Amino acid sequence: MVDVVLVLLVIMMVSATYIVQQSLKVELPKTATSDEAATSPAAVTITREGTFFYGGVPVDEQALVAKLRVAVHANADVSLIVTADEHSFHGSVVHVVDLAKVEGITKFAINVERSK
Repeated sequence: MVDVVLVLLVIMMVSATYIVQQSLKVELPKTATSDEAATSPAAVTITREGTFFYGGVPVDEQALVAKLRVAVHANADVSLIVTADEHSFHGSVVHVVDLAKVEGITKFAINVERSK
């Protein structure tokens, strides 16, 4: 019984990761090492063109700030996952982190893809 539950858990974790990664087409930078995946309700994606997505929905800067504010009010210990295309500007990533800090978010994770 425990084996079946563990197998189902692994299948669910793998499929959930696949679904999240397939939602937006960005080329993640590669790294030889990475930490474990962070869990968070706050996730920002920056495309190659510099467009912001919050939770898979395109937003402008003002809407992003409002959504970050709501996330902090919902959970004061929220952490932000930033996913950026490897060809996006570094300044865009820094700008998103700065906006989050102003709203009170102090925990950040940068989403990367492990090189093979």
